[in-house]
Amino acid sequence: MSDASFLQWPFFDQTHRDFARDLEDWAKANLDRVCPEDEAHGPAMDETARRLVRELGKAGFLAASIPKAYGGRAKDFDVRAICLGREILGRHAGLADFAFAMQGLGSAAITLFGNDAQKSRYLPKVGKGELIAAFAISEVDAGSDVGNMSTRAVRDGDHYVIDGGKTWISNAGLADFYTVFARIGDESGAKNLAAFVVDADTPGLTVSERIDVIAPHPLGSLTFDNMRVPAANMLGQPGEGFKVAMSVLDVFRTTVGAAALGFARRAMDEALARVFKRKVFGSKLADYQLTQAKIAEMAVAIDASALLIYRSAWTKDVKGGRVTREASMAKQFATDQAQVVIDEAVQLWGGLGVVSGVKVETLYREIRALRIYEGTSEVQKLVIASKVFEEYRNET
Repeated sequence: MSDASFLQWPFFDQTHRDFARDLEDWAKANLDRVCPEDEAHGPAMDETARRLVRELGKAGFLAASIPKAYGGRAKDFDVRAICLGREILGRHAGLADFAFAMQGLGSAAITLFGNDAQKSRYLPKVGKGELIAAFAISEVDAGSDVGNMSTRAVRDGDHYVIDGGKTWISNAGLADFYTVFARIGDESGAKNLAAFVVDADTPGLTVSERIDVIAPHPLGSLTFDNMRVPAANMLGQPGEGFKVAMSVLDVFRTTVGAAALGFARRAMDEALARVFKRKVFGSKLADYQLTQAKIAEMAVAIDASALLIYRSAWTKDVKGGRVTREASMAKQFATDQAQVVIDEAVQLWGGLGVVSGVKVETLYREIRALRIYEGTSEVQKLVIASKVFEEYRNET
């Protein structure tokens, strides 16, 4: 671990320090085998992602996203452990972070709103890496604007018939089940939405395309054609879909910031190695004040991001309730600052920094999506402002 001093901050207890140490040791010993660099993209990527989920489950690390009653670490989520997991795995391999994170995101609605039967059926196997989960909410015209969702679910006896589609779905084609959001009424906006657990082999569900992005991971679109889903598969109550989605994001937006922090820490490691090795005009890059200024700014951005991330995670774990403001701050600041840190690392590497496959070049591609998914940086700023306004009105 490049800089583990933050683990001594009061946000953590000894179980979190042990988790971080164990995961770091596991990653060093196993990731080259489980997630070889040449198999983290291309035709082998899907099987690599499956293998990562299986191995992370066997090693016990997926328990961070599973309730204690079903084999997990904490009552609902151990958000600090999830953040540590994403930070550590993100520093080692982007696909490893993806595999770890999606198990939590894809099953979180079941944890928060599922009944005992739903939890018993899915959560233990998710925690063991035996089932792969996915979260299906985005549509072509309904990304951050969830209220513009057009997928419809119509009640038909003891089933709902779902028609429509989703896109930008991580684990599309790999998942054993999806948390699918659909409109169940005619009213527009965020009302009358519902969430359903849908098994991947449900008739009428097809993976209509795979989507290639600049930092490859399993991503695609789903189509629902007269798909019949038992009414018993609904999570929560009819009309609670927006509440379900926002409650999930309230937990996992913080962890997106943690993944960005992992990327930024790796970029710092790569930058330091480079500036102490490379000589320019007879001196090491590290000897120049311009270089020192860049490194200082990178270090401040990393520590500030970590403080926001683990404040948010600690608040959720210890204080409970909603942490919308804290999570949005953590996600927006950490992802934007990681982009800056990685860009500076590329600059310090010079021409080699833009050579395909060099680590800083890989990080440059990997960080970009984090400023978009689970709410763009612009949306996070609107959320933060709305919470600041709300607090001001309540005080005046």
